[in-house]
Amino acid sequence: MKNKLFIISNESISSNNDENFCDNIDLKSIPEELNNFFDVTLIARKSNHIRSKKIDLKNIFLSNNIIYFLFLIIRSFKEKNSKYLIISLSPYTFLGSLLLKIFSKQHFLYLRSDGFEEYRAIFGTVGVIIYKIFFFIGTINANLIACREHLLKRKKGIVVQPSQLNEKWFQNRETKPIKTNLLYVGRLRIEKGIFSLIKMVKNKNLSLTIVTSEKEVKLKDNYKNISLITFENKNDAIIKIYDECNILILPSYTEAHPQVLDEALARCRPVIIFKEIEHVKRDRLGVFVCERNFESLNNKINHILNNYQNIFNEIKMNKLPTKKNFINQLKEIIVIK
Repeated sequence: MKNKLFIISNESISSNNDENFCDNIDLKSIPEELNNFFDVTLIARKSNHIRSKKIDLKNIFLSNNIIYFLFLIIRSFKEKNSKYLIISLSPYTFLGSLLLKIFSKQHFLYLRSDGFEEYRAIFGTVGVIIYKIFFFIGTINANLIACREHLLKRKKGIVVQPSQLNEKWFQNRETKPIKTNLLYVGRLRIEKGIFSLIKMVKNKNLSLTIVTSEKEVKLKDNYKNISLITFENKNDAIIKIYDECNILILPSYTEAHPQVLDEALARCRPVIIFKEIEHVKRDRLGVFVCERNFESLNNKINHILNNYQNIFNEIKMNKLPTKKNFINQLKEIIVIK
């Protein structure tokens, strides 16, 4: 009989005909994969908007408000010897973590992004203060897991390497014609820097393809050189999109371990990032850093295009993490503790 594991997330999930959908790939992947080793129940917020990724998990409980969210967590306490995995800190998950501490429940806190910088990008200095409270209280008596060392802020924890890559990502990799065809994959959010990127490249002599799994989004204006694609995140579909473009651009103001970076490198596509997230480059070959202005961006694009084949060959040398290894890391951490 498998042990009980409750996963608590701030992400929003939509329901349709007894099926549940999310936009965040981790919220789909982590519960589904860990359910092979544990009896997983997911507790999250209910969304009134259509989400794109179906979650193949039987036990999912959704809340319309914070009171019922906390009630769902309290109700789970009747299950003896259960463990809890909190994904990221937010007002909802922070209060949930307080309940787990009060009732002395063993819990893990997975820090998958830099909350300090995310809250700063959205709310300014006040946001940093709010997240500081979340972090320093929320991490008390929690088993910490992080995708980057610096997210732990010198606290004791285990660093994992998140990944959604399987063997398909590394098959049939080819170069593309030398042309300026930029690709952005992700959500349309201020902190993701996509709006500053649109402003920077609109009506320039290059093309930008924006790919998102969010179904109810559209660009405010129409631009000849910018297109928006909404799709369901299936491996074959997204791999084809990467292959049709030749440079991924990641304009975020803050990131911890952006999975699109490894996806692009798995398809041997160079990646351009801005100075604010220079740390995500690490030892990856094929990642280029520029200033947040068009002149610097254009210079970097020209450098890549002029050396495309050499860069392509270098990227093949990267040793990238895989989804299988990531899930095994999480499983071992939860089992051992």
